[in-house]
Amino acid sequence: MNADGDRTPGFGVYLHWPFCAAKCPYCDFNSHVRHQPVDQPRFAAAFRREMATMRERTGPRTVTSIFLGGGTPSLMEPGTVGGLLDAVAEHWDVPDGIEVTLEANPSSVEADRFRGYRAAGVNRVSLGVQALNDRDLKFLGRRHNVAEALKAIELARSTFPRLSFDLIYARPGQDEAAWAAELEQAIDHAADHLSLYQLTIEDGTRFQLLHEAGKFVMPDADHAARLYEITHAVTEARGLPAYEISNHARPGAESRHNLVYWRYGEYVGVGPGAHGRFVQDGRRHVTFTEKMPEGWLDLVEAKGHGVTGGEILTRSEEADELLLMGLRLTEGIDLPRYEALSGRPLSGRRIMDLQDEGLVEPIGNTHLRATARGMIVLDAVVADLAR
Repeated sequence: MNADGDRTPGFGVYLHWPFCAAKCPYCDFNSHVRHQPVDQPRFAAAFRREMATMRERTGPRTVTSIFLGGGTPSLMEPGTVGGLLDAVAEHWDVPDGIEVTLEANPSSVEADRFRGYRAAGVNRVSLGVQALNDRDLKFLGRRHNVAEALKAIELARSTFPRLSFDLIYARPGQDEAAWAAELEQAIDHAADHLSLYQLTIEDGTRFQLLHEAGKFVMPDADHAARLYEITHAVTEARGLPAYEISNHARPGAESRHNLVYWRYGEYVGVGPGAHGRFVQDGRRHVTFTEKMPEGWLDLVEAKGHGVTGGEILTRSEEADELLLMGLRLTEGIDLPRYEALSGRPLSGRRIMDLQDEGLVEPIGNTHLRATARGMIVLDAVVADLAR
């Protein structure tokens, strides 16, 4: 939860900047490489126009977090970032001091640019470090080395009030001792938050092709599970316990924006390929926009938004999503909220069976969470509860 103890789901604004200097082989995000300079003023104007359309749909709201993701938002000029943040404040109520996160790659970090982002209103940076091993950074297709990553971390720590960085583990050939040592090194440099993800082979990526061609071998499920257990044991011992399957923070330093997702709050998605989920006329609407940046730009300029699809969720679908997202958190799900959405409680018999297997546990009379064992097989736990 927040430092002030607030567990309300919140209302977030997500801004997707889709451009990268290079496409990482493991990445299935909506990111695109352009070999000519991006027309930032034109794209910024389109972001503002799409925000205006979204404001018409959401009505007045108080924003609890803003997240600039990508892609590589740190390729934007600070003036572009400042203009986007000003536009958010023009359309919704933005209280002073809310969390404003910008994703950055170590290879695109410059001191002047960081100071510009801070002056524009960014108060939290998430760095895509991914490994503290030069061999594995090369394997992952990253454009920085360990020395550059550590320099970027220190620069971010001296510039922003809050910092997170990502690491990917369960990499080919990574043994338990090596990961534990790398994780200890990461914590030595961390401020208050780490995102630690297992490497997965995503459809449509270059890694999928390489893996299918036998160019590398992924750790088996048992080895990956042991690395997961080491991750949680080391971070817990060092004061950054897991608050979500892959996210670890000092108490009070959890990512407010990500908690909007996991607590099943509402959020607006603006930009190419962005998704949104917000309540309009009493029903939860899902939106997603055109993925190709130039196609999105044309749509926004023609009709005020780039939304190409979406749906209105039934109460049962909302309840299923609440279950899927909320059980990722160590705080668990609010059972009365689930029952209010679904119109029925979770099956007491299934809960008892999962408790007997050591996969879930109650928190007081109102919350249910997955245990550490349950987190490893969370998809199966959710599927069992949702039946």
